[in-house]
Amino acid sequence: MSTTDLIRQRLAVLEPETYTLEDESDQHRGHAGAASGGGHFSLTIVTPRFRNLSTLARHRLVYEAMGELMQREIHALSITALTPEEL
Repeated sequence: MSTTDLIRQRLAVLEPETYTLEDESDQHRGHAGAASGGGHFSLTIVTPRFRNLSTLARHRLVYEAMGELMQREIHALSITALTPEEL
């Protein structure tokens, strides 16, 4: 299973209404993180689960959902976390 597929699978726990996930690893070739095999990803996720949460708390939920992927498969994850009302 690809890293992108693993991330998509993990995002399900956040019950997103929508999300976009971009693998930006090719833009970081030669970077130290790329050498270790970890990918660079950009995520925009919209879920009611973020209501009444600070940006930091929202990011923590995403990182918790990613779990050990953040230690191996993901070197960098850029997150835009919104509620449906913020679209």
